[in-house]
Amino acid sequence: MDLSPENTTPDYLDLSLREFLDRVASGGPAPGGGSVAAVAVALAAGLSGMAARLAADQLVDAPGLADRADASRRRVAPLARADAESYGRVLAARREPDSETRTERVRDALSGAADVPLAVAEIGNEVAGIAARLVEDGNPNLEGDAMTAVLLADAGVRAAAMLAEINLSSARVKDSRLGWANELVDETAATVRRATEGHGRG
Repeated sequence: MDLSPENTTPDYLDLSLREFLDRVASGGPAPGGGSVAAVAVALAAGLSGMAARLAADQLVDAPGLADRADASRRRVAPLARADAESYGRVLAARREPDSETRTERVRDALSGAADVPLAVAEIGNEVAGIAARLVEDGNPNLEGDAMTAVLLADAGVRAAAMLAEINLSSARVKDSRLGWANELVDETAATVRRATEGHGRG
């Protein structure tokens, strides 16, 4: 029987919200922070899509913004499961009986596990940019929703980047991904500042 993480992790998108929240709060190791960060970014993308669709009178490119938000949501939502699967590979590596092999397998699994939160952070950065545009120039009646999307995306980026950094540090791996994670946090923070300055425009 194949008990690899890919075959034991449920598709969280098929669960009800109550079931997903219960799983997050349970004593199990997954879904954890990476999955929650992915869902946060997906929710931010959903809010951005809504705000864009209701900004057709304010923005000529509103349909394009909505399409971009939808594409981001479709890309990031499945990463909630992918993150749990990658963490499952870390747990499996830690069960390796041979200590030498275990050390190498855990290091490789941790390094690989950094890729999923990095992808979440990349998409979150994109979503924050879309949402900020809607705060600045979109439907003023949806400003609160667009601002919520900006802040949710920012939280997702910060959390995902930190998780990637933790995985790489635990694996004792130093590569360009650490710098990229920090760049994404900085870029998104600048977007938040821009959106905050545009907040309350009259």
